[in-house]
Amino acid sequence: MARALAAGETTSVELTRAALDAIAAVDGLVHAYLHVDAEGALAQAAESDARRAAGTPASALDGVPVAVKDVLATTGLPTTCGSKILEGWLPPYDATVVTRLKAAGLPILGKTNMDEFAMGSSTEHSAYGPTHNPWDLERIPGGSGGGSAAAVASFQAPLALGTDTGGSIRQPGAVTGTVGVKPTYGGVSRYGLVAMANSLDQVGPVTRTVLDAALLHEIIGGHDPLDSTSVDQPLPPLVEAARQGAAGDLSGLKVGVVTELSGEGYQPGVLARFNESVELLVQAGAEVVEVSCPNFVHALATYYLVMPCEASSNLAKFDAMRYGLRVLPEGVESPSAEEVMRATRDAGFGDEVKRRIILGTYALSSGYYDAYYGTAQRVRTLISRDFEAAFEKVDVLVSPTSPTTAFKLGEKLDDPLAMYLNDLATIPANLAGVPGISVPSGLADEDGLPTGFQVLAPALADDRLYRVGAALEAALEKQWGGPLLDKAPTLEGAAR
Repeated sequence: MARALAAGETTSVELTRAALDAIAAVDGLVHAYLHVDAEGALAQAAESDARRAAGTPASALDGVPVAVKDVLATTGLPTTCGSKILEGWLPPYDATVVTRLKAAGLPILGKTNMDEFAMGSSTEHSAYGPTHNPWDLERIPGGSGGGSAAAVASFQAPLALGTDTGGSIRQPGAVTGTVGVKPTYGGVSRYGLVAMANSLDQVGPVTRTVLDAALLHEIIGGHDPLDSTSVDQPLPPLVEAARQGAAGDLSGLKVGVVTELSGEGYQPGVLARFNESVELLVQAGAEVVEVSCPNFVHALATYYLVMPCEASSNLAKFDAMRYGLRVLPEGVESPSAEEVMRATRDAGFGDEVKRRIILGTYALSSGYYDAYYGTAQRVRTLISRDFEAAFEKVDVLVSPTSPTTAFKLGEKLDDPLAMYLNDLATIPANLAGVPGISVPSGLADEDGLPTGFQVLAPALADDRLYRVGAALEAALEKQWGGPLLDKAPTLEGAAR
């Protein structure tokens, strides 16, 4: 699209209108969007076309439309976080990543659906209804960023932003056949991101190709003085790394297959595609070795203590006093602030959010703090040390992104622990702050649904993700005769 814009073969208004037409035709089936801003997107597209005509494009992607996960603050557009408690809330400012999208000239199509406050692995916990997987409308699109992944996979947006707290960009990428990147913690600003867990959340790109992800990552990444956790270092050359990787030469690269992130509990079709992808890396010149990270087996338990503790603290701000929903308790003539807060939080939060608030508050309570939260943080340090030891031996680590393909809507809603297991392979990266990418690796034999291949790199070495991801993508597309999404069922009206 960027090349066509630069060559004068199309306009931003035409591209944006095509995406909006696809949303109108397809999103009734998929429900990827919560809010669509047709008027605003077309106005931004017209401004982009004027810049192109004047010979002053704001960036290489100036004029290419983008969708934004509804957890990022957007001036003039509702930011609900998929929750009734923020229904209709209009932020007074933009998140830094949104500011950077606008500065680069990307028209914003709208806000995508998500699990409430990013809590979930399936996008079934949205207060506004679930998103459906474009490959099979009866299955989940992954979570919590299923809306962004489904929008890209169903050709309702060429690019999207997601957030990844325990895998919420990579896991939806795996089950929808899209590319999802979790950058190094601090490598992309979190200012204006409604936090679930401050030490884990990270904004990143959701795209159809590795190069697209690199182009978008370079726009949103880099230091932000408004974010105290932002890393004050320049981004590595991500686009250059993706283009280098696409040439298919991985000579001199050492790849570590993580022993603890495969085997029992992984769907046979997922493992088969993973092993085939590893073989393709070998054929590209990479040296592959097995690497053990023994503390990864504790990552899931560690995450589900650290994350609820931070979430319960963060969600305390939704107290019915300052903004958002306010519900008065029934049968109380002059309710106290505490009674109003209790009634509002009971009505405004869904079951999964309540579950995590209760768990987190309990783990932080007097007498339990050190036994639970303190112990989890110590195990988190051990997981980070496993990464450090592994990266002394290899350049990148690889694993399947998700243990299974997309499961059916409703299949795991009554079993939270089974739902949590879907983040088994992605969680360690968030606990340690290292970057990761999920690249489509094919279709599982059992059900013909997409599988994902995860690459992890040391902190601030995000360029390695793009080099390896692009090399694998090029090799696989050569086998398939084109992108994996070409094999997806056609939803009538999709802007292919």
